[in-house]
Amino acid sequence: MKILGIWGSPRKGGNTEILLDAFLEGAAGAGAAVEKIALRELKITPCLEIYHCFKDGTCPIKDDMLPLYDKLLAAEVVALASPIFFYSVSAQAKAMIDRTQALWARRYHLKQDFPGPERQGVLLCTAATRGKLLFVGARLVARYFFDAIHVTYAAEILVRGVDEKGAVLQKPEVLEEARDLGRRLAQGEKLGPVKLSPLAV
Repeated sequence: MKILGIWGSPRKGGNTEILLDAFLEGAAGAGAAVEKIALRELKITPCLEIYHCFKDGTCPIKDDMLPLYDKLLAAEVVALASPIFFYSVSAQAKAMIDRTQALWARRYHLKQDFPGPERQGVLLCTAATRGKLLFVGARLVARYFFDAIHVTYAAEILVRGVDEKGAVLQKPEVLEEARDLGRRLAQGEKLGPVKLSPLAV
């Protein structure tokens, strides 16, 4: 079982990383091969809308996104972890997601063979505030990201009211939920799909 954790926070050692690490810890403890990608350490150019990907499914921009394409296709579980910035995912996460337009083109425009949909996707989000619609934007972005890479949006852990660095440590039940989710997915449990409505919280 290959589980890929994509860490989209610009802050090292913050609540998003702690939550993702708990998830990956549970998965590794159950025998999965886990890999954590730190987007803050990569140089990923935003999509330039060249439409080259419509020709052959590849992106002509030569940067740190290129190795991620194969990793996204090889993983049996893809976990996207991001803090909430202005009611959506971070800029680092969004740049990576926009570049998966190349994979969308392979699947939908070029009709190439594509792994899935038995693969599973997980959204892990932390946020400082407690607004009713706080996670709506991130959930919709995650839905279409997972669709582009052909994984089922299987599970999510969304944490309100954690702002200060390490605040999520005061919610041990949430971290245990993340570890348990990692364990269950590593053991091959099929979850989801997550049901979304436009104003789902």
